Amino acid sequence: MTSPSAALVLLRASHPGPTVAVTVLAGLLCLGTGAGAGTAALVVVAVLTGQLTIGWSNDLVDAERDRAVGRSDKPLASGSLSEERVRTAVRVALLLCVVTSLALGLVAGLVHLVLLVGSGWAYNLGLKRTAWSWGPYALAFGSLPVVVALATGRDPQAWEAAAGALLGVGAHVLNVLPDLEDDAATGVSGWPHRMGGRRSRVVAPVLLAAASVVAVLGPAGSPSTAAWAVLAAVLVAAVVGARGSGRVPFGVAVAIALVDVVLLVSSRGPA
Repeated sequence: MTSPSAALVLLRASHPGPTVAVTVLAGLLCLGTGAGAGTAALVVVAVLTGQLTIGWSNDLVDAERDRAVGRSDKPLASGSLSEERVRTAVRVALLLCVVTSLALGLVAGLVHLVLLVGSGWAYNLGLKRTAWSWGPYALAFGSLPVVVALATGRDPQAWEAAAGALLGVGAHVLNVLPDLEDDAATGVSGWPHRMGGRRSRVVAPVLLAAASVVAVLGPAGSPSTAAWAVLAAVLVAAVVGARGSGRVPFGVAVAIALVDVVLLVSSRGPA
């Protein structure tokens, strides 16, 4: 039986930050559409288990690279977790992901498995080292609102997919920024690496601000006064971030990403 401490170590190897963030976003999107408790629970479990497989497979693929750069925060690299245990966890999570995804409906399930989970695996298995590293993030985040719409019997909206895709690419740049030096030392050269840290800190808030624009202007009808005010604040913040130095661009980008999530969820009112 796995001890609590062993379970926590396994959780650390799942990239808990991004895993929880994407799962919470899926749950909020469900709440924003007034989805029933059963459907919302299936969506959350499907997304959570899918993200767990992505996080664990990432550490499995990167184990040797993480050891080479002395990543003591990585359980596989530090030796506090065996690769076989992680492989077993991936198998179990993948089985649960397939079952719960297909329970949402054949089309919704396939979109989740192929576009969202498949994009994460494609990133781990090689695209992260190419100039197309942004593609899986765009496809995964862009397809998440589509999965929720299909699961709740709604027609997916192009603006939701576009806003999600822009949010995803901005999140990709933010996610890579802290590891640029370690990645460069082991030959990882994705899109943010090719831009460099300075340009990436400018691009991230710009992409996330673009997501805000789409989330405000995309839905049918005129935006509310509050939405216009939020959008104006986001655009000002994006300019500050793009022109800032040090930690300012990163902090601004994180703040705009949080606003994007709120805008995306609040724009999806129940029928």
